[in-house]
Amino acid sequence: MGLFDFLKKGKEEPAKQPTGTPRTNQMPGQPTQGTTASTNQQHVNATSTDTYTVQSGDSLSKIAQRQYGSASSWTKIYNANKTIIGDNPDLIKPGQKLTIPRD
Repeated sequence: MGLFDFLKKGKEEPAKQPTGTPRTNQMPGQPTQGTTASTNQQHVNATSTDTYTVQSGDSLSKIAQRQYGSASSWTKIYNANKTIIGDNPDLIKPGQKLTIPRD
């Protein structure tokens, strides 16, 4: 079929499938027939997070204000990062990478 043959016929014909190949309406990334979705999907964490690198002059309340819009939400950040920060939430250091929960 040439480039302008469809004008001569007056209608467009669908592309022909090669013989022996089943036609599917499968979307990319979806499991093929005969498999389950769980075998082809990665497990996703229930909570999403971001990472923040502490800058000079930062405090957990300043970070919470920027990230959540509320300085009083600093405890969310502290609880998610106790192993990095330690026992004193007032002692964060520039360069520390903190997890910012988005849940």
